[in-house]
Amino acid sequence: MAYSEKLASRIREALSSVNKVEAKQMMGGLTFMVNDKMCVGIIKDELMCRIDPELHEVAIEKTGCRTMDFTKRPMKGM
Repeated sequence: MAYSEKLASRIREALSSVNKVEAKQMMGGLTFMVNDKMCVGIIKDELMCRIDPELHEVAIEKTGCRTMDFTKRPMKGM
C-alpha cells in the first residue's frame, strides 16, 4: 500500500459535498483534485495540503506541519 486507505476514506468523506473532485494516483500516493487542481494528497500516512503560499511560514509553525520536501526540493505552499 503506497498510501493510507483510512486517510483516503476520511478525505473522500470530507470532500463529498464538493463538486468536481477526482482522486488520482500520482507521486507514489493518492491526490485529490478539485476543479482539476491538486487540493490534498496522501503519501504513505502523511497528508499533503495545498495552501496559500503567503500563509506558508505561519502554517509550518503548527504542530505536525512541515514544508513538503518530497523531491528534496521544498515547495512553498505545500
